[in-house]
Parts: sequence; C-alpha cells; structure tokens
Amino acid sequence: MLSPHFRATMQAVAHPLSTRRTGSRPGSARAPVTDFTGAGDDDVRFPPVTARASGKAGPVKLKLPFRAPLCPDNLFGHLVATAVPGVEEWRDGAYRRTLRLPHGPGIVSLRPQADHVACELRLTDPRDRSLAVGHCRRLLDLDADPAVIDDLLRRDPLLAPHVDRHPGRRVPRTVDGPEFAVRAVLGQQVSTAAARTLAGRLVIAHGEPIDDPVGGLTHVFPSAEALAALDPAALAMPRTRRRTLIELVTALADGKIDLDADGDWARTRQQLGALPGFGPWTVEVIAMRALGDPDAFLPTDLGVRLAARELGLPGTPAALARHAEPWRPWRAYAVQYLWATGNHPINRLPEG
Repeated sequence: MLSPHFRATMQAVAHPLSTRRTGSRPGSARAPVTDFTGAGDDDVRFPPVTARASGKAGPVKLKLPFRAPLCPDNLFGHLVATAVPGVEEWRDGAYRRTLRLPHGPGIVSLRPQADHVACELRLTDPRDRSLAVGHCRRLLDLDADPAVIDDLLRRDPLLAPHVDRHPGRRVPRTVDGPEFAVRAVLGQQVSTAAARTLAGRLVIAHGEPIDDPVGGLTHVFPSAEALAALDPAALAMPRTRRRTLIELVTALADGKIDLDADGDWARTRQQLGALPGFGPWTVEVIAMRALGDPDAFLPTDLGVRLAARELGLPGTPAALARHAEPWRPWRAYAVQYLWATGNHPINRLPEG
C-alpha cells in the first residue's frame, strides 16, 4: 500500500501547479510566484531556465525568485551546520543535497544571489523537474512574505532591533517530511555534531547510493519504509531511542501519520505526541520544519531560552509562550530571530 506521503508526491507530479495557485492557509504570508514576479504560467511551472535542460544529459539551471528581503545567513547556515554527511554539503558557495523523487534520485545545488536563488538540478528523469523545484522552494521558504511577517514581529520592542538588523529571515524547512522527522528523533538531547554523526551512520548503513559527478554526495536518505523493514537490532543506538525511531517510521510507512504540508497539522501534532519519546520540542520542530507551520514555537528549546534571557524576555517556557502570543501567526519566524542572537554556526553563511 502506498503511504499518503508517496501518494501526495505522485499527485504533485501529475498536477505540479496544484499547490502553487490555490492560495494558502488563513493568515498566511505566502503567495504564488506569479503574485510578485509577473511571470506567466510557463514561468511558474518552470522558473526561468538559463541553460540546457534534461535529466542525466546535463544539469537544469534555474532562477528561483523570492520576495525581498531575504537573509541567507541563518537559512543556509542552518542547513549546512546540520548537514548529514553524504546527503548534504556546502561546496563552492552552494548548498547541495540529494533528493528522493518518484522517477529516481536527484541532486540539487542552491546558491544565494541578490535577487534570486540559483538552482542547478541533476535528475534521473526530467519528469521530476516541477516536483524538485517545489521541494527547493519549500526547503528555502521562498514563498514567504517577509514584509508582512517582519512588520508584525517588530511591534515587540525587544524583537524590533533584531528584525531591523537582518530582516527577511526565513525558516529552513525540508525537502522530505519523514526524513526530517527521523533526524529530529536522532537529534533529541544531543549536540548538533552528534546528531550529524548518528544520521550519517544511518545513511551509510541503510541509505540509497547515488553517483555525484561534481561533488561528495553519496546517498539518498533512507525512506521510512526501508527503516521500518529493518531488524531493530540493526540500529546502532540506545534502546529507548531505537524504540522511538521504530515507532515513528512504522507509523509513517503504514500511512498512520502524514507529514505532508497540506495535511491536518493539529491531528498530526496529536499523533506525534502520542508516540513514545516524543515531547513538545520534537513535535514542534517537526511542525515547524516538516509541516511548514509558520506559528510553530519552541519555548523549551535551549537556544530560544538563552536568547530570551539575553533580550530581557521571560525566562521560563510558560512565561515566554504567554509573551509570544502577539507574535502569532509568525512565531516560527520569531524563533529564527531568537536563535540568531547566539554565536552558533547555524547563524552564519558558510565560507568557501
């Protein structure tokens, strides 16, 4: 039986514009690309192509537009600082990663520019081009309207200076909801470096090998179905973490939990919270980055709490959550501004 995630993927291939022109959730500051580029239908389906296209014959090069401003520092910094070896890398000024697509794996390179993100796709099959472009836009949160979001957040006098200093922060999201959920479990109560190591080991042992002709990418992250089929003893991790991971991937593979961005966010939160080992932080970080909820909030996150203390915001999770009520429906973006106050690699655009 196909999982809801895979069915949604196939529907997106059949109707690549279905999620791009039907508007957004109430209160959303997202809009179709055509709302601010003046592009026609062809440009929405395939953003402007600047070089030859098609599959393994050569890379597809495109420009991905966005609403200005866009602060690339935390966006690309977060993706690179948490990159899984073999699946993601920063090379020659671009974030690169592998993609799981319906007709075979792909590789994308994303390079921030002043008025667009330069995108280079290497696909097994050109039929996956629209879907791959959609994944990239979602990953970089390129359909957000920073003017609307920042205008609300700067009403808080304690946040305003940080919004004004680097406006246009986006929420780094994901190209694959189940992948991010697995990585969230691996990252529970460990450092960023330890989480990368755990995920890298999982990829080497169970991921899908891929050829990268121009870089160091080696695998596609293992699917929930592949992980659910494993003997739990094959997972090199503590017993409680292993149980949490197996429960998650089994629910994903069986279609009991749907991490599609267009799903029922409240229901998904409830289902995730019922899994063993899932606390509020894990549920909300998945809601933020996998479901794409712009109002997801992490008052228990250590980085958020340290930032709150530095800015003079309430120090306890409950008090901070109360203070953050006026930040709705953009609390996920407030988290980016709070995280940005710290001296951590996630806040810096990588060099080289």
